[in-house]
Amino acid sequence: MSSDDERAPAFGWRIGRFGAIASTSDEARRRALAGDPGKLWIVAEAQTAGRGRRGRVWVSPAGNLHASALLVDPCPQARATELGFVAGVAIVRSARDLATRARLKWPNDLILDGGKCAGLLVEGLQLPRGGFACIVGFGVNCASAPEAVGYPTATLIDSAGGKILADDLFVRLRTRFAEALETWQGAGFSAIREAWLAHAGPVGERIRVSTQRDRREGLFEGLDVDGRLLFRGKGGIETIETADLWILPAPDDPPVADVSALAGERA
Repeated sequence: MSSDDERAPAFGWRIGRFGAIASTSDEARRRALAGDPGKLWIVAEAQTAGRGRRGRVWVSPAGNLHASALLVDPCPQARATELGFVAGVAIVRSARDLATRARLKWPNDLILDGGKCAGLLVEGLQLPRGGFACIVGFGVNCASAPEAVGYPTATLIDSAGGKILADDLFVRLRTRFAEALETWQGAGFSAIREAWLAHAGPVGERIRVSTQRDRREGLFEGLDVDGRLLFRGKGGIETIETADLWILPAPDDPPVADVSALAGERA
């Protein structure tokens, strides 16, 4: 069951809180279609049907953070994909507020010591009365991380090795997300892109990308002005709009896990 929506102190957002729920994003979608004006957080203690990019399962046990933000007509529809970077800036700043070393990985992951500890998912829908809604889902491993999902995972911890509570992270996230939105809507995507890159891996980091056509290894060269990946491969620098990306170890580091199995990603 949900409590009555409460007024959040950060920029006038409301919060709907649940115990166990199928999906916070699905609840946000239901409310959008019912006429909710937006600026609403849906937060749950656990999810029974959490999902990620391309329909992948996101394991959502109690103790981790499961939250979705509902926005109605936040921008021209053509710019809605930029919200993934807004969300990335918000979650990495929230994590670092709590003294963690987490950083960003394109397109929408938070990683700690090489393991994925959070994923983001942005979904849009047309509203029956006109306009459109955007739902930004956050899944963060605070208490536990899934195992045997085909890629390295991590639990978000602070610099002293202590666990970060989901409620503490959400207090930071709701403020940081509102701040990042304000920056984006005021200063544009270039300001968010700059902030995103400041919290990402260094240019020249070894990466592997997997697209619908192939899988290749190369170097991370940053983002273009629209947020697409700049990838340096054997043929030089190219722009990639959609792909899965993994950070590879330096030549003297131990190998990373095989990433052929991708179930379990939120985003």
